[in-house]
Parts: sequence; C-alpha cells; structure tokens
Amino acid sequence: MAAREPIREPTRCTWPLGGNDLYIEYHDKEWGVPAWDERTQFEFLILEGAQAGLSWSTILNKREGYRAAFAGFDPERIAKFGKRDVARLMKDPGIVRNRLKIEATIGNAKAFLAFQGDFAKHLWSFVGGQPIQNNIAEHGKVPATSPESDALSKDLKKRGFRFVGSTIIYAHMQATGMVNDHLTSCFRHKQCKALGKAPR
Repeated sequence: MAAREPIREPTRCTWPLGGNDLYIEYHDKEWGVPAWDERTQFEFLILEGAQAGLSWSTILNKREGYRAAFAGFDPERIAKFGKRDVARLMKDPGIVRNRLKIEATIGNAKAFLAFQGDFAKHLWSFVGGQPIQNNIAEHGKVPATSPESDALSKDLKKRGFRFVGSTIIYAHMQATGMVNDHLTSCFRHKQCKALGKAPR
C-alpha cells in the first residue's frame, strides 16, 4: 500500500506564522476579505482601537470576550452603556480593561449612530469604492499608513471617533479588505484580489 504524501501547508504571509490555529484561520479566511457591511466595519473599528499598543493576537484571542461584553457589536446597544457598564467592563477579563478604550468604544458607537447615510459606503469612498490592490513581496515593505488612511483618520476624528489614528485605520483597512496587503507569494493574495468588486 502506497504511503500517503504529507499534506503541504500553503504559502502564507509571514505575520501569522508561529501563531495559534485561531490566528492562522483569521489570516486564511478573514484578513483582507472586503467588508461591505456596516456591522463588520464597526466591529473592526472597535477591535482595531482596542489593539492600540498591543499585539493583534491578544485582541483576536479576546474577540469572543468582546462580542459578549459589547452586545454582539451592536452600536445601538453599546451607545446606551453608562457608568455602571463601564465599571462592569473594567472587571471583565474577557476584554482589554482600559478605561479610555472602553469609553472610546461607547463614544464611537454614538458617533457611528450619528452618521447620516451608509457608513460602510462612506469608508469605502476613501479608496474609490474598490480595494486597493498592492503587490508587495516582502513583509518589511508593507506600509503602516497611507494617504488614504491619513485622510480617513482625519475624517473620523472630526466626526468624534477616538482611537482612529492613521496607523490604526490602516490596520482596519487591511483587515476589512479595503487594501489587499497579502504578500504576492501568499495563497490568499489572488483569492482576495478576486473578491475586490463592490456589490451592486
């Protein structure tokens, strides 16, 4: 009986290598996939803001904790959180217990609800309504910001959002597929590129 050939792992970006299964799955199935809906965009605004100063793996491991603590990322419910909720969240080990970040999440929910129109469509307008398709071969050449993230960050700050600096917003753009920064050697580069068409 012939021996089975070992299953070969696909070539990936370098940043998830050495991470746990959750990290690998996030890279393989979610990172860089265009998010056209408002709820996904809002969720990543919360998560990317929470990441500030921390590793993404820390936030990813607490994602379910955030989902439970922040009402399934429902902005209408989060916007109603008060001082008692803040005190409760400060004791919740399932999230990053940083008062400024918790209060910013509540404030961002209010800013999100105050926006007139399609919030996701507004974000996408900063990249021309379609994902920016980068062709980067080395991880060290992936940018931390861009003119688009600078402009979007400035816009969000004017609207009252917090923890939305250009670096955080660029990471948000990468996560939500507004920019395709999978390395050209990564198996997901072409797959995500093929997804880059806005729904009609």
